[in-house]
Amino acid sequence: MKRCPECRRDYYDDTLLYCLDDGNALLEGPASMDEPPTAILHSTAAPGEAPTRAQIQITDQTAILPSGTGDVVLKTRGFDKRLLFAPLALAVIVLGGFFGYRYITLAKQIESIAVMPFVNESGNADVEYLSDGMTETLISSLSQLPNLSVKARSSVFRYKGRETDPKTIGKELNVQAILNGRVTQRGDQLTLSLELIDAQTENVIWSDKYDRKQADLVTLQTEIARDVSSKLKSKLSGSDEAKVGKNYTANPEAYKLYLKGRFYLNKTTAESLKKGIEYFQQAIDKDPNYALAYTGIADCYSLLGVSLTAGSLSPSEAIPKAKAAAVKALEMDDTLAEAHTSLAIISFNYNWDWLGAEREFKRAIELNPNNDNAHHWYSHYLMAMGRTEESLSESKRALEIDQLGLLINLHLGWHYMNARQYDLAIEQFRRTLELDPNYGMAHWYLGQAYEQYAKYPEAVEELGKAKDLLKENVGPAAELGRAYAASGKGDDAQKVIDELKQWSREQYVSSFHMALIYAAMDDKVRALDSLESAYQERSDFLVYLKVDPRLDTLRSDPRFKDLLKRMNLPE
Repeated sequence: MKRCPECRRDYYDDTLLYCLDDGNALLEGPASMDEPPTAILHSTAAPGEAPTRAQIQITDQTAILPSGTGDVVLKTRGFDKRLLFAPLALAVIVLGGFFGYRYITLAKQIESIAVMPFVNESGNADVEYLSDGMTETLISSLSQLPNLSVKARSSVFRYKGRETDPKTIGKELNVQAILNGRVTQRGDQLTLSLELIDAQTENVIWSDKYDRKQADLVTLQTEIARDVSSKLKSKLSGSDEAKVGKNYTANPEAYKLYLKGRFYLNKTTAESLKKGIEYFQQAIDKDPNYALAYTGIADCYSLLGVSLTAGSLSPSEAIPKAKAAAVKALEMDDTLAEAHTSLAIISFNYNWDWLGAEREFKRAIELNPNNDNAHHWYSHYLMAMGRTEESLSESKRALEIDQLGLLINLHLGWHYMNARQYDLAIEQFRRTLELDPNYGMAHWYLGQAYEQYAKYPEAVEELGKAKDLLKENVGPAAELGRAYAASGKGDDAQKVIDELKQWSREQYVSSFHMALIYAAMDDKVRALDSLESAYQERSDFLVYLKVDPRLDTLRSDPRFKDLLKRMNLPE
């Protein structure tokens, strides 16, 4: 029996240490009320040994503990109960601090992460698609988590092949944690090693190693997504766990073919996009219900139908195929943010279905707020509609997710240029070139900004660099012709027009490019004729008819106003 020395309540449960009424430490109940009580402490006996009960000797003297723990007094016929609470309080403080740091600081406070490109240690470049694809899949899975900022693929892949310490990466990407991975494939055996690192201290928070057969690739991807997400958040809801662990196919061969398709899609050349379509189709042949593979086909055809892509197909040839694939993906899985984004881009660029496009963009962002591609293209849509401030907000949101992405940085400058804020545009294009001095698109757009500013020598210089860097892309050449025309060099501009006509015999060249040159030559008739041809082609450039500053000299013409009306764009 035990007894509370304060309220004298008796307890017959020997496992209790404290009074349930007042919290005082329980004492062994005496045979009679005149016998001195004995204090109970935690047993220190080793397993299997009889416990040794610590005894407190009752004396008439007063004992004082060292300063800092409080004055604890022992008195005759009893002792001050603070004597027992002092070591207990100290233990609570120490343990609380330890567990608080480990499980609160390291878990609950991780709100941003960069999944670095997994290193291919197989010694075989042909399996590079596997390490890249596993990285990209994990980024996509983790981006499903609410209140977690996951850096986009294009930002982290800028570090691929570079030896950079976690602290530097954390500072440059503004993230708290870095996840590194190493992939080795030997025959049928696959080994993945992971390390989650605190970007500030460079301490390893968690690490693990996975040895699996190639046939277990799909389940391995699910396992690592769940393991990593559980280290980032103290508790996952059921819906969160389902999102990060979702499999889109159970067929490992289909998954590997999908990863190969993504590998070639990310190269974004006409040749690589066509190769990507082949691999996505092979994945579908293995698993006809593979919705993500249909989304991959939609993305490839969408890029092939965009006038900026070198060697692009005509929109009438590429976009219907892209739409059919996107619709098929959504029929299989309406929760695919990627498929909603693909359909939104198609509805915007080709169908000119403004309401439908916005609905799909919003749905994609609702399903995955970390989808940088959805924010990026939604910003394009908002600019085309003349909703400039909303466009800027979406552009900056995409940049938060993809801080080092060249296209996203370029896009912010494009936004400023269409808002006629040329100083900001030039500044942003120069900032993009600091990330990569050989990024041809940045030289191209910087040349456009200089041309709008009537800085023609600078425009010609930048556009010449862009033309050299983007040899198969007709855009820089067309813009160079426009700069020649605007600066009064009509003969040079005509040479570019002849060059574009020759080019159009080999591949699709949007008539919109001709319209820009003729507009700069102040040949309104041929400029508007070219815009009409672009309308018949359903050129994607036409969606910016309302805001493009290069067309300002045509806006008062009735034919231009009629074109805006037919496209259902407000004047």
